Amino acid sequence: MAQSTSHNPAFPDWHGTTILAVRKGGRTVVAGDGQVSMGPTVVKGTARKVRTLAGGRVVAGFAGSTADAFTLIERLEAKLEQYPEQLARACVDLAKDWRTDRYLRRLEAMLIVADKDQIFTVTGVGDVLEPEHGVAAIGSGGNYALAAARALVDIDGLDAETVARKAMAIAAEICVYTNGSLTVEVV
Repeated sequence: MAQSTSHNPAFPDWHGTTILAVRKGGRTVVAGDGQVSMGPTVVKGTARKVRTLAGGRVVAGFAGSTADAFTLIERLEAKLEQYPEQLARACVDLAKDWRTDRYLRRLEAMLIVADKDQIFTVTGVGDVLEPEHGVAAIGSGGNYALAAARALVDIDGLDAETVARKAMAIAAEICVYTNGSLTVEVV
């Protein structure tokens, strides 16, 4: 799903991002591509859309407006300090604030948040979704990466990072808003 920075037509139509999380074999990997596009033009190819939080115990990837995502990640970090070792509670509390706070509800971004045991997709409409198969994806190439990872995750001999990298490569071949410049974090 492509994200734009604003519903205001005076702002440019920025597209891009594929974020994928894969949990397999006791490891969780979050991978994000580096492409930022404005209309048909690639503006940047090496953006870093995946961050480690909570001393490296949590990884978050974002799609949508970068400034909005950074605001949400800062709020998530505060929730993780408030609720240490309780990722689900921190995500639910963030989603509740995001949905009810007048300022936050205008933010246009989505997050994938993961630790070694859990993966959550967090949205501004109050969703905190845990995937059924240990794989989640967001962004313009998210459905391609999700389908590829779901097909690869059950193959013996492929660890979580290999699945994530292969799935992201497939998404980059299909989605014009996704490139092969990856940021990969493992917890």
